[in-house]
Amino acid sequence: MATQDRQHQLADMSADAVLSFAEDQHAARLTAERAILEAAYQWAVLHSPDALPASDRRGRERAKPAGAVGTPRITEHAAATFGARIQTSPYGAKRLIADAVDLVHRLPKLWAGVKAGQVRSSHARHVADATRELSAEEAAWVDGEVVEIADGRLAWTRFEAIVEGKVAAASPELARAKEEAAAKDNYVRVSRINKHGKATLMFHADAALILGSNAGVTAVAKGLEDQMPDATRNERRVAALALLTNPQAHVDLSVGPVKPKVEIVLHCTPDSAIARMEGHGPLTIEYVRHLVAQYASCVKVQPVIDLNQGAAVDAYEIPAKLREAVHLIHPGDTFPFAANLSRKVDLDHQIPYSEGGTTSTDNLGPMTRTHHRIKTHAGWQVRQPFPGIVIWRDPHGAHYLIDQTGTRKVTATRRDRTPPRPDRFGRDVIACDLTA
Repeated sequence: MATQDRQHQLADMSADAVLSFAEDQHAARLTAERAILEAAYQWAVLHSPDALPASDRRGRERAKPAGAVGTPRITEHAAATFGARIQTSPYGAKRLIADAVDLVHRLPKLWAGVKAGQVRSSHARHVADATRELSAEEAAWVDGEVVEIADGRLAWTRFEAIVEGKVAAASPELARAKEEAAAKDNYVRVSRINKHGKATLMFHADAALILGSNAGVTAVAKGLEDQMPDATRNERRVAALALLTNPQAHVDLSVGPVKPKVEIVLHCTPDSAIARMEGHGPLTIEYVRHLVAQYASCVKVQPVIDLNQGAAVDAYEIPAKLREAVHLIHPGDTFPFAANLSRKVDLDHQIPYSEGGTTSTDNLGPMTRTHHRIKTHAGWQVRQPFPGIVIWRDPHGAHYLIDQTGTRKVTATRRDRTPPRPDRFGRDVIACDLTA
């Protein structure tokens, strides 16, 4: 049903009819999720290294168990192509395939329920992931214990809690080993997700230590009521934490509780009301002024890099200025549906340097090491017709266009497609129809 037709149909529905429509669509979504899970298992079957013809066995492609130890093996990069078709990363597809394989080989009751439409695929997948470290016998016991409640009848958090308890009961030794490992997992760090100029300090330790520290913050905050009469409770708690961690900190909020020494990279343009704090997100120019005035002890203005000029060097190594230009053109991993935004990734020569490819902005793209290996060894091809516009071709002929807005599939797979012709570097030319 076309979107416009559906909107007209919904507009004419009664309240009961809208509810019935939503219920039907929800059922269809659950059915589709089950079907995709079954397809993921079949994809694993098709990519068993033993099932591939000898001519198709890539010398550099390793095979690993698709799921838990003891499950059938699957070729290393098979998940990448499947993931692109369902608009997820190779990592996400690998997890999906692992869950499907474990359900078939280790959790038969849940798998039977999925196929019969009685178990939700999301619940079955959660059990598969939670039991991956258990033996086959232990996983089978959990399977029988939770299959009845895996139909969505429980709130998700309640279902998680039950599964967690059953997994611990199935293997007390493993549960204890995890507790001992957790006891050593203490840290204080800043979270990765920061918005509107704010950040989160994570303090991870034993519950008793956390509760004691929280009580200390509360007590100090109580003592600041006379000094900070107009502050909220949370503002006093922040000031209290600053005092406990830095006795020389100011408690006057107009000055700021702490003046730490940190480096913040801000990207600003004169005609925009928004700046970008690298690694954190957008900020208003007004907040940038506040940030600089209150906290910055040193402001360093970097020269603007002209991204319209394709910088190049006559060497394989990538200098810092060129690396910065590539990062500005491609702020994230250029593999289809990839999520990584870190600078700590590989810069790939899309046409290899050894085959005549240049070390320039129009032939470099950031990728994680996993995606880089997929591109090198698994039959994927990539071109950058313009800086910032990347086109991938998967091993089955589908094309994906990646730009700063994300990933789009731009062609349909056709079995009768004319084989691509090699370019002057001996690599296949990628052709795609952007109107497809």
